[in-house]
This record gives sequence, structure tokens and C-alpha cells, in this order.
Amino acid sequence: MSGLDLDRLVAIDVHVHVHRSASPEPGPPGEDPAPEGDDPALKRMAEYFRTAHTGGYTVPQVAAYYRERSMACVVFTVDSGGRDPVPANEEVARLAAEHADVLVPFVSVDPARGPSGVEALRKLVAEHPAVRGVKFHPGSQAFYPNDRIAYPLYEVIAEHGLIALFHTGHTGVGAGTPGGGGIRLKYGNPMYVDDVAVDFPGMKIILAHPSFPWQDEALSVALHKPDVHIDLSGWSPKYFPPQLVQYANTLLKHKVLFGTDFPMITPERWLADLDRIGIREEVKPLLLKENAARLLGVPA
Repeated sequence: MSGLDLDRLVAIDVHVHVHRSASPEPGPPGEDPAPEGDDPALKRMAEYFRTAHTGGYTVPQVAAYYRERSMACVVFTVDSGGRDPVPANEEVARLAAEHADVLVPFVSVDPARGPSGVEALRKLVAEHPAVRGVKFHPGSQAFYPNDRIAYPLYEVIAEHGLIALFHTGHTGVGAGTPGGGGIRLKYGNPMYVDDVAVDFPGMKIILAHPSFPWQDEALSVALHKPDVHIDLSGWSPKYFPPQLVQYANTLLKHKVLFGTDFPMITPERWLADLDRIGIREEVKPLLLKENAARLLGVPA
């Protein structure tokens, strides 16, 4: 169960990346992130998102950042490419539990790991009860969400009442690099997640990001499947397509979630641009906090 106090929070950001390990020397929580150029991949991502936040944050630094803003967030690393994620899932889960007033940990397991990945996920869930979901990035992990290679992982997610978070649509990962860094955009079509929602009824699912160029597909899946939600991370709201704003204001107002893709987009930037797109005042509390709280199981 989450340790969040909803009365003290103005928002819950459901999409925050942790790019740096706090080991062996975590440093003070308010320490500045890694200097510009410390990670070439992050620098390229920052250029794509037109942000100065080129350094990664550790879990304690993310906690300090969001606590200062009276916000909570979901944090995770990404496991892909056959290399152990940095930071490790265990570190994210352990440190997030130490900052349970503002952090909710998800973990990430590449389906290509096969049975060893399934066992790793079972161990993570058993040893870190604060974990509330699993992050998938089909583009980086090179799989269609409805590929049966991932189904044993979904079985664990469903068994433990966790949330499956899928990157959908375009991605800044590899954007502008030769061959797109090997990322194949086809894996990001949200319609492949529709099969997952059929085969695992009752499992909570988040389609991450406005799903360009498949926005209508994402809206259709979320409308049709009761346990599918959409997070609005990875894009400034001023770039949201009109149909996404329309449905966020109406039929999907209980299924859209505030998310930034921090550190590439900050909460300040996202919230400032939200006021420019005509989201109804009565919808904002749902979008910013209430929908996420219900999905994460935070008591009112």
C-alpha cells in the first residue's frame, strides 16, 4: 500500500525516469544532477526535448525535487538490450520505499530475459512490497506487447495486482541518430496492447504518452477496455492533438493521468502548458491527482 498522503499533495506524476545510481556515495538529497555531457545518450535526449536537464537524477534527488513541489511520482529504470539496468530495479525499489511519502516504485524487466526475467520479477515483488507496477518500453526492448514472450511476465503482474505501463507511440530514444539508434517505432502501436487487455482482463494498464502517430488507436483502446488508462507524459500539453484534449475533457476524464517524463520535461513546464489547452477546471483534479491515486490504490 502506498505511503502517500493525498491531502498534502497537489499532483501525482506517473512517469519519472531515474537515470543515475545513488551507489556507492548517494550525496545529499538536494545535490545537483550529473553535469552536462556526463551521459551522451541523456544529452541527445535533452537536445530532442529542448531542455537543459542533461544529467540524470538519483532516487533521493528525485524525492527531494518532488517533495519541494508537494508532488508525488512513480519512479522506474528501464531494462533493455541485455544489460542490467542502471540503477538496478532493487535500488529503485529500496530507495523509493525510504521516501514513501513522495515516491511509488515500478520495476522494469525485458521480456527477452525469458524465464530468468520472470523469476527476477517474482523476487522483486516478494522482497519489495512497495512495488506497484512494471514498466515496458517495446521499442527499446524490441517486442510487440502481444508477443507471447511477455505473457509469463503479465501473469506475474496480474497475479499480484500490479500495473503494466507500456511506452506507446513515437520516442525520443534514438531520435536523430543513425538508424534511430536501432529503435523500431512499429512496436509502439497501442493497438497491440489491446490484445493484452483482452487476454488479462482486470490487469491495470497504462498507455504511456500521447501515442503519435496512433492517437486514435490509443483513445479507442482506452474507451473500450475498462482497465486501460493513458498517461500524458513525454509531450508538452501544447502539442496534444485536439482529439486527445476532447476525450480527456469528456469520455476519458477518469482515465487520463498526469505524467511528465521527468527529467526531460519538468512538472513546471508541463503544468504551465496545461493551462493553454482548454482542460476543464472540474477535470484538472482528476487528471492531476485523483485518477492516479485510485489506480495506485492510495486511500482517500
